[in-house]
Amino acid sequence: MADTAVRVLPGQFPLLDELVAPLRPHEAQVEANRCLYCFDAPCVQACPTHIDIPGFIRKIAQERPRDAARAILSSNLLGATCSRVCPVQELCEGACVMGTSFKPISIGRLQRYATDAVLNDPRPLFTPAAPTGKRVAVIGSGPSGLSCAGELVKKGHSVEVFEKRDLPGGLSTYGIVTLREPPEIALAEVEFLKRLGVVVHTGRELGTNLSWDELDDKFDVVFLALGLGRVPLLAIPGDELITDGLEFVESGKLDPASVKVGAKVVVVGAGNTAIDCATVAKRLGADVTIVYRRTDLEMTAYPHEYGFAKAEGISFRFLTQPVAVVAEGDTIRGLKCQVMELGPLDASGRPQPKAIPGKEIFVEADQVVAAIGQLKPTGAAVDGVAFDRGYIAVDERFRTSRPKVFAGGDAVRSTGAASTVMAVQDGKLAARSIHTFLTQEAHRG
Repeated sequence: MADTAVRVLPGQFPLLDELVAPLRPHEAQVEANRCLYCFDAPCVQACPTHIDIPGFIRKIAQERPRDAARAILSSNLLGATCSRVCPVQELCEGACVMGTSFKPISIGRLQRYATDAVLNDPRPLFTPAAPTGKRVAVIGSGPSGLSCAGELVKKGHSVEVFEKRDLPGGLSTYGIVTLREPPEIALAEVEFLKRLGVVVHTGRELGTNLSWDELDDKFDVVFLALGLGRVPLLAIPGDELITDGLEFVESGKLDPASVKVGAKVVVVGAGNTAIDCATVAKRLGADVTIVYRRTDLEMTAYPHEYGFAKAEGISFRFLTQPVAVVAEGDTIRGLKCQVMELGPLDASGRPQPKAIPGKEIFVEADQVVAAIGQLKPTGAAVDGVAFDRGYIAVDERFRTSRPKVFAGGDAVRSTGAASTVMAVQDGKLAARSIHTFLTQEAHRG
């Protein structure tokens, strides 16, 4: 599918429209006034970007949504995206003191209420510092790259973002189901940052039509925000007939009319992307089963996502490992699977699944979707940069082994959970390190 434009509008495919409705002004006022405005609030500590949550909620209660948005975006320039895709149940709302005896404050929806109000407002929300004369190239326009770019522009640096695809925004545009975030929101955030002063080039890929020589000649610093690659193959017979999970989500997001969905769909994997794939297929009319080689206790999807999937009517087969796609020509008939059991802990800290000899099952399907993670960065785009367990190696300041090159986001996350909000924080912290580096260089010069 060509990525020339967003073709879906709200209401065209109502089953795929954004699940959570926006708060109306009166609803936002009522919810904001429930907040206790805690001192040393645990919700702030639970937020990876440390937004002043009580502060912005108080501004909503005072009917100052624009000031609330400024408070949010001062800490997280992608606050509109994060208000939708963050696992708030595990983070800020999960830490809310109101949740111990009552319902936690709807922090995510309040954040969305404030940030949506300014996304398309032409009035500037921030005034960048005086120009420094320093130029920074950001490679990749996902959350980490955009966060870094915006923070550096605020500090007076000239920043150009290079995105290999035709639309900017990374996974926020392409890889998060519309049920959680419509592509228009991600693109509106990009426009907000462009109004701030960020320059965005699309259709430019490092190692293809963008060279290191060009970057070295034109820029003082390069920030790599490459993200991760496509879903890896299952490496089983018939693998070539399997649908890539990210491509499946992308089609359902940008052009739902083009999505090919079988009557019986099996999704392999048990992370949040697997849940997204299964949900899209289910809402487009399929009978959907998720197969996973471990149990529900080890799945990487958030508990609330697992509960949502079950409520949608999605079935689960645990301790089930695909070993072959059963097909007649190019027509899938199902999956041959090995029944597993759990053994000792492996390197991930989870029980290692192992086959039970002689126990195999057949799972009927006419479409198989793989959602088992993403490939790590490789190739010319990271030539000369050291790696750590397949990820770009960085120090505590996000510096790589290559001089004047920094990196952040999923491409560097060799440990811990990869998420949009963590990528945003990486970009923000990397921007601070880059600013310090450029300032010190200016003093030396």
